[in-house]
Amino acid sequence: MIISASRRTDIPAFYWNWFEERLREQFVLVRNPLNFHQVSRVALQPEVIDGMVFWTKNPAPMLGQLSVLAPYVYYFQFTLNAYGQEIESNLPTLRQRIKTFQRLSELVGPARVIWRYDPILLGPGYDLDYHSTAFAELAAQLAGSTRKCIISFLDYYPKINRRLQALQLTGLTAAEQRQLAHRLATIARRYDLALETCAEKLELADLGIGHARCIDAELLGRLGGCRMTVVKDKNQRHECGCAFSIDIGAYNTCLHGCCYCYANHSQAQAQKQAALLNSSAPLLCSTLRGDDKVTERKMQLLRQAQTELF
Repeated sequence: MIISASRRTDIPAFYWNWFEERLREQFVLVRNPLNFHQVSRVALQPEVIDGMVFWTKNPAPMLGQLSVLAPYVYYFQFTLNAYGQEIESNLPTLRQRIKTFQRLSELVGPARVIWRYDPILLGPGYDLDYHSTAFAELAAQLAGSTRKCIISFLDYYPKINRRLQALQLTGLTAAEQRQLAHRLATIARRYDLALETCAEKLELADLGIGHARCIDAELLGRLGGCRMTVVKDKNQRHECGCAFSIDIGAYNTCLHGCCYCYANHSQAQAQKQAALLNSSAPLLCSTLRGDDKVTERKMQLLRQAQTELF
């Protein structure tokens, strides 16, 4: 089974001590986002985990503690944009984040650190030329620290529309997406970066841009030196190429304050929920209640026999 940590919140940035405790106890409890009282008990023993994918914008707090991941196969999805604080309000400076990216790559290798430049949006001060320039500057500094960049264009969710409107932020038309993608592909080739899109309908194969699998079983197989059975995640959007995984995060707990975030209803609610954190508790920012139903999650092993092919 593949563990996603997490599309719902930034565990490396805010909850690494909690996660370390979960690894020590070798299990985690996860609430069903659609059914509050339905709780899964997910085993974390290395022998039942095919790999882990970490989603983060700031893994700096855990860089000195990577040794706890030694028994596991893993990689990082590291989002690094060049927006101002009005859009991403609670992040370290861009310079600090670039240094963190480079340091993480030094520690785990460039194959384990995938750069995400997403979501791409437009607004005052953020036009196509801005993104072309920002992407080129970041690519130059991240060259050698990663082998792949995944891009995505802004998706509209009802809960974020008011935030976007307040800042006069919009998505891109199909024509603008293609125009910018052409520019970014040219830059990516200059720095020997593979460029892929995340869950986008737009076909850009003629530009050398493929469709990403952010939860990538084949990559985990290469990193672990084994073959992996690829099972598509049917719970994601049709355009999503991700393999099936179990997400161990919780919504309304990320404190980065990004205006485009689909995982938080509001920053105030995220702060309130995050304040409930007990690093020793098996649930993230929550405690078990008497009317909760805990069910053991079946762990389907995807890796096959070891092979010398990799």
